[in-house]
Amino acid sequence: MKRKQFFRGVRTGIPIALGYLAVGFTLGITAKNAGLTAFQSGLTSLLVSASAGQYAAFTMMAAQSGYLEIAIMEAVTNARYILMSCALSQKLPESTKTWHRLTMGFAVTDEIFGMAIAEEDKLNPYYYFGMMAIAVPLWALGTFLGTSVGNVLPGSVVSALSVGLYGMFLAVIIPASKKNKIILGVVVVSMAASFALEVIPWFAAIASGTRTILLTVVIASAAAVLFPVKEETADA
Repeated sequence: MKRKQFFRGVRTGIPIALGYLAVGFTLGITAKNAGLTAFQSGLTSLLVSASAGQYAAFTMMAAQSGYLEIAIMEAVTNARYILMSCALSQKLPESTKTWHRLTMGFAVTDEIFGMAIAEEDKLNPYYYFGMMAIAVPLWALGTFLGTSVGNVLPGSVVSALSVGLYGMFLAVIIPASKKNKIILGVVVVSMAASFALEVIPWFAAIASGTRTILLTVVIASAAAVLFPVKEETADA
């Protein structure tokens, strides 16, 4: 069963990994502009699977920002992973071992989280491990290659490489929205609110990571209060 779930995760993770390979290219170029070598940027992606956080860090490094500034920016940009980890913990069986939870926590990314949370039943850790096993190395490889040869490619080609991830997000939310009108409503409200915060001058000044956290907390809390999910209790 563990082997079956692991390779199911690998198959699910292949599209994610290809998207990461592409997006990692653009991140690698940013890392090179910040003065990092291909090895350094690749190692960073291998140990820190956080695209927005890495991009912010590389950009601030290029601007010669201080350690404290970078640390604060990383804390704000990556705070959403705390919320995602809490959501994942609710999907795991109570018998899940501690080392399983810690290993999963090493690679909580938007795309892997989306596929994991879409599981109808409880989440099998080995399914998650399978997605990690294929996605994380290709994320690091993409960053490595971007730092090595990314500047050789035309800018239009590099920009086009990141489009695939948007398609993957649609593949995650559309099936769930078709099955459940409440989820559809939450998705529509989230998109509208995100657009509004982007165009309203006062909110537009807030960092994108902070806006994401605020929207997640407010909309998810409202949905939980208005449309609570009834937990199934096992028979004694």
